[in-house]
Amino acid sequence: MPGRPLSLRALNRATLARQLLLARQRVPVLRAIERLAGLQAQLARPPFIGLWSRVEGFRREELRRLVASRAVVRGPLMRATLHLVTAADFLAFRGPLQPALDAASRIVADRLVNVDLARVIAAARALFEEEPRTFDELRPLLGARFPGVDLRALAYAVRTQLPLVQVPSEDAWAFHGSGRFAVAEAWLGEAIPDERSPEALAVRYLAAFGPATAADLQAWSGLGRLDGALAAIRPKLRSFRDEDGRELLDLPRAPRPPEDTPAPVRFLPEWDNLLLAHADRRRVVAEAHRKALTTKNLVVPPTFLVDGFAAGRWRIAGTGKRTKLELEPFAPLPRRTRDALEEEGERLVGFAVNDEEAARARGRRG
Repeated sequence: MPGRPLSLRALNRATLARQLLLARQRVPVLRAIERLAGLQAQLARPPFIGLWSRVEGFRREELRRLVASRAVVRGPLMRATLHLVTAADFLAFRGPLQPALDAASRIVADRLVNVDLARVIAAARALFEEEPRTFDELRPLLGARFPGVDLRALAYAVRTQLPLVQVPSEDAWAFHGSGRFAVAEAWLGEAIPDERSPEALAVRYLAAFGPATAADLQAWSGLGRLDGALAAIRPKLRSFRDEDGRELLDLPRAPRPPEDTPAPVRFLPEWDNLLLAHADRRRVVAEAHRKALTTKNLVVPPTFLVDGFAAGRWRIAGTGKRTKLELEPFAPLPRRTRDALEEEGERLVGFAVNDEEAARARGRRG
């Protein structure tokens, strides 16, 4: 039977605590990325802003060094999307997540009928091991070996079937928009384990986003039918129930602060996992605001939190001295809240814009 009830605010505070959003933490950046179970990285800049909002004193160069040393990598993982994770987590997550990547590849299956994908993947592996390449470079090379095949569909199949990581660049945010990729095992010097069981992945998810349901775990990972994975580890978990009576499972010693714990204003970047890691997102996003956080082209815009919940969107507009932070709240904000957002926003602009301009200036002088 489900255990004691947890209110929506209690779920909110538990999730914020694990996502380092109740207070910035003095923690090594590598450890922070591990605790977060990775950061969504469809674009290069968002993980930097996500860490800036969570880690006390975070500096851009700390993450750039971790990426350059290969301690942190960027590659397709959860939901078949690009994530920034520790090298150890990439190796541990990639096998259990393969079924989700397989499912994603089915969207091009009807364009690859009668194609021997095993031969294609072997050829792509050889090409990437020869030297890191962009997908724009890969497609014509595959076309020469597999004439008459839909090359974009072929490249997407390679992206989901071959474990790849993006090679870092000298760009301000560590990765170029049309970056080069390498085979993960070659880049990291270590083989990906054959283990496909999702139980360990479920434990990591709960540590970063619990308490949660199997549906929540599935929404975060892109995997299906994970009731069995949670059932296998259930003896090690605690049971709760939400306001609708649904059972939530969690690690026994994971933080679950009181629901009245203060939550400061925070700025989240595009596609932040806080907004994407649950099937029921009401613990962070009110149902009335959910549509405002997904655009027609499926971009999840930069968002700000007030009292722990999504309260509006933000963007940095202008350049140089005319740079400013624009807020688009979902509802009118009290003066005190707006002042707190403006104060935090000034620091954000200093990190996201002024630091970038300084980095570019150093690069020009060098």
